[in-house]
Amino acid sequence: MNKLSRSMLLAVFLLAGCASTSKVMLGHARAPIAPEQVRVYNQPPPRYHEIALLETQSGSFTYGEQNKMNAVLDHLRKAAAELGANGVLLQEQGNDYRGGGVGVGVGGGRFGGHTSVGGGVGIDISPTQKHARAIAIYVEPGEAPPTP
Repeated sequence: MNKLSRSMLLAVFLLAGCASTSKVMLGHARAPIAPEQVRVYNQPPPRYHEIALLETQSGSFTYGEQNKMNAVLDHLRKAAAELGANGVLLQEQGNDYRGGGVGVGVGGGRFGGHTSVGGGVGIDISPTQKHARAIAIYVEPGEAPPTP
């Protein structure tokens, strides 16, 4: 395998493992903070300001249910932190079920008096992905319930 082929293959794997997070602004962003400062809420805190709707999913090559959920939460925290939100309020989470499968292809051609035929088989082995929707929020200091 030549150097260019290896580089292209590496780029494909890196891009396939990435997941983007969509953002729809609802309010004003604040100064960015560290993702570790973003708290995840299952129930709304007493008082908060909505900043953005977020939607994300685990990467294509994330295996294990806990690893998938960790990846989703990490994506949400990072996106919220970029907007200055100190919390994410989970709205929905689930699995993306898609049809995996096997693909078969056959091709042929003729060039310079020679005929050639080729074929191939492809198998989709990537796992289902976990997805989540959340609201990036800013909770005023003193309004957040104590961390257990």
